[in-house]
Amino acid sequence: MSSRLRRLAGLTAAVTVLTVTASGCVTVHGELEVVPSATKAEAAQAVKDFTDAYNKADRAFDPALDAGRVTGALGAINQAGLKAKGINNPNGNPQHVPLELADATFTIPKKAGWPRWFVADTDSNRDADQGPQDNRWVLVFVRGGADQLWEVAYLSILAPDEIPAFKTDKAGFAEPVAPADSSLATTPQELSKQYATYLQSGKPADFVPGQHTTQWRDERSKNARRPGISTQYVDQALDTGMFAPLGLRTKDGGALVFFATRHYEQQTAAKGVRLQVSPDVKALMSGTITSTLTKERVSSQAVTVPAIGSAKPQVAFLNRIQGLVGAKGS
Repeated sequence: MSSRLRRLAGLTAAVTVLTVTASGCVTVHGELEVVPSATKAEAAQAVKDFTDAYNKADRAFDPALDAGRVTGALGAINQAGLKAKGINNPNGNPQHVPLELADATFTIPKKAGWPRWFVADTDSNRDADQGPQDNRWVLVFVRGGADQLWEVAYLSILAPDEIPAFKTDKAGFAEPVAPADSSLATTPQELSKQYATYLQSGKPADFVPGQHTTQWRDERSKNARRPGISTQYVDQALDTGMFAPLGLRTKDGGALVFFATRHYEQQTAAKGVRLQVSPDVKALMSGTITSTLTKERVSSQAVTVPAIGSAKPQVAFLNRIQGLVGAKGS
């Protein structure tokens, strides 16, 4: 890894920690009673409020219009994407089709203190296919305090049969998984760090081989050296504040966990070779390209984590969504 890329990665990580810590994901004094995170009516209203804000922002390509309804990994991806599209399309989105989220079911955990959160499993009109086997939009809503709005921190697009059965009590409320839960083969608080380490070195081998693990490493290895262009990759944990992992206990004793990571891709051109820059990258880019372009992305993952002692102890990826959040030329 070049010293320039290392310095850029370290600086951005430090800024992120300061930002999300200041946003305040804290436990309010006295909020010690274990209660449902939301009522079903509150959850349904949160879905409507998110959808309304999302559509206004998408129609105008204006990140300010849904900034109060997104946070964490989805917020970083959504806000940067809207900013880039707004710069390139100042008159808004000529191809806007309103997002519709229907047939919502809610998985609401009981917990003490803040933040509180719940999962909405919805049918989206964004699928090309129609019918009962359409993919589901699974959104994780988070609220950092009694005076804050419900915001979506994670989005996963899953087939109906990929969504695991959750452990619930007699009243139908789910069980949240603590970040340091030692009953799982990998604790939620270690997932982001371990995934970043795995992508860099191939170890530890705690992840099921597939598209987002072995195949992604192979793809990056092939792209590392091309005629006239070399590419380096740096992966970082992103797991504090509103980027913290969130998990729900599943009936098999494991958990469904949502977590985030940060990824850098630095391209360096040989003398006489010009790096190609897409309009969206250019819109988010600082500096001027002389020989190097560094792209920064945030990635959101949904995985199943088995219970410790399971015959299949590896973490399995269900979905990963990533988006460009910044770029720098040098």
